[in-house]
Amino acid sequence: MPEMTGVEALKEIKKINPYATIIMCSAMGQQAMVVDAIKYGAKDLIVSSLQKEALDKICTG
Repeated sequence: MPEMTGVEALKEIKKINPYATIIMCSAMGQQAMVVDAIKYGAKDLIVSSLQKEALDKICTG
């Protein structure tokens, strides 16, 4: 992301709406980023290398 990281965006969204449900999507499954995302309120994290069909199934329940 050109202006901020996903975790920084997550923090800003949570400031605006602490009840927002946020699922992060990342091409990098780095442990530190995953821990930070959950720590700052992400509901879940999806590694974007998943096939489109798997991602559709996750998003539609």
